[in-house]
Amino acid sequence: MSEHPTDRQHRIAYRIALNVEDGATRFIDCNAGETVLDAAYRSNINLPMDCSNGVCGACKCRCEEGRYDLGDEYVEDALTKGEAAEGMVLVCQMQVSSDCIIAVPVPSAACKVKPAEHGGVVSSIERVADSTFVLRLRLDAPAAVDFLPGQFVNLTVPGTDQHRSYAFSSKPGASEASFLIRTIPGGVMSTWLATDAAVGTRMSFVGPQGSFFLRDVDRPTILLAGGTGLAPILSMLEVLADRGTEQVVHLIYGVTSDGDLVGLPRIEALAARLPTLTWAICVADRQTAQPLQGYVTEHLTDEHLNAGNCDIYLCGPPAMVEAVRTFLHDKRIKPRHFHYEKFTPSKAT
Repeated sequence: MSEHPTDRQHRIAYRIALNVEDGATRFIDCNAGETVLDAAYRSNINLPMDCSNGVCGACKCRCEEGRYDLGDEYVEDALTKGEAAEGMVLVCQMQVSSDCIIAVPVPSAACKVKPAEHGGVVSSIERVADSTFVLRLRLDAPAAVDFLPGQFVNLTVPGTDQHRSYAFSSKPGASEASFLIRTIPGGVMSTWLATDAAVGTRMSFVGPQGSFFLRDVDRPTILLAGGTGLAPILSMLEVLADRGTEQVVHLIYGVTSDGDLVGLPRIEALAARLPTLTWAICVADRQTAQPLQGYVTEHLTDEHLNAGNCDIYLCGPPAMVEAVRTFLHDKRIKPRHFHYEKFTPSKAT
């Protein structure tokens, strides 16, 4: 007996990232012809809903990436044409035709989204700069470690009940997870890395989390990284190098001193794989041996900003984030999208 075309269609599954209000992310499979609301329910996730037939609007979310169809069964009181044009969706009506990223405007507890715990063993610990370690974990189940490039996890310090947040510098699907970890004198993670860490040590982490992640690249894109804020940018670049893009991508990587520079050979390799990538490094220390001295804002040109028709991704310390925000305000430049992540190392990091 031959297979009916609709049976074949409904076996197609797309990967949906549900990013809830407090930053936790959960991935589900959604079949062709199935609504996102039904797919979430099948995965034991309670997305906001009331009527489930496109009348009340309670299930309104935002699709940040992907292709979908909302049909014509919902009423405009539930979702206006203007909202639909801005990417708002009713998940009770939404049927997808690609992988999607959906922002859900309620916290984890309301959706019954439980943080996923993953594990692995240390495959290498390398001090790559005066202020930075690279920690690599060989993952127990790489396929189960779903995340969006740019997101972070909470990594437990072995032998303690304490955890610290670090972004992946590796790409999703890799057999090893890698992290750039800044050293802090007396810090819990720093002390462990410097004195007790050993290849083969088992570690666990919970996540992914965060709203700082790579979206579709459909216009010139600027990547700004400060210190170990380079980690999520590297993850993004790995994905872009795999996918390819015709859009210009420009990276400016800033550090305090020459001894803080990390990852330069990796950036060079990524640039070789991604022909539209240009990059520069700048060092705040006036005694730097690098060609560019100063802060990232001093090397962010009008050409890069493209009169505001650009997307900016920025990860760095709070002072850097505020400096870039002030710089854009003073130049009266409003990027199409400005995604940023501030990080403040804990005194016990």
